[in-house]
Amino acid sequence: MLIEHEGVRPRVDPTARIAPNATICGDVTIGPGSSVGFGAVISAESGPVVIGADCVIMDTAVLRGVRGAPLTVGDRVLVGPRAYLTGCAVAEEAFLATGATVFNGARIGRRAEVRINGIVHLRTVLPEGAVVPLNWIAVGDPAEILPPDAHERIWEIQKTLDFPRAVFGVERPPDGESIMPVVMPRYARALARRHADDRVL
Repeated sequence: MLIEHEGVRPRVDPTARIAPNATICGDVTIGPGSSVGFGAVISAESGPVVIGADCVIMDTAVLRGVRGAPLTVGDRVLVGPRAYLTGCAVAEEAFLATGATVFNGARIGRRAEVRINGIVHLRTVLPEGAVVPLNWIAVGDPAEILPPDAHERIWEIQKTLDFPRAVFGVERPPDGESIMPVVMPRYARALARRHADDRVL
């Protein structure tokens, strides 16, 4: 399904394959020879998405461009099923396996691999040819690639990346408090407003 969002229609090369129940919304460009699988969602929520040539976006993957962090995918990239990419840059020939997650402002180098359920955190730079093993986390610039049980080290780096400010524009709350009562009502209203005039093509 192609959806016009904020007056912008997706641009899909005629040689690309889009599964009938994939959703492509707004300022999205999909290059020649690429394939978007069943149930995949590619949404230019508040920033553009550009997918290069000969890419495979597998079933149920979600790709989102966001304000201040467009999503770009270079040529010959595989994005696996259940992968989630938001506001990041992925260089050519990268391999993002099933369940890979790549956050806002991250950069994935050429021929890098994020294996099953690997995470590349906010504003992290994964160099060319790097590998994030199954369930491991890459965090920081330059990236440290750490096992999931290294929580203290991950948090030490992650905290300085300031997820609340970078993604939602708010200060990190004091310990024991939450940003959710402030952020979620505002975010839900913004999404409803932005999508009020969406039109299925």
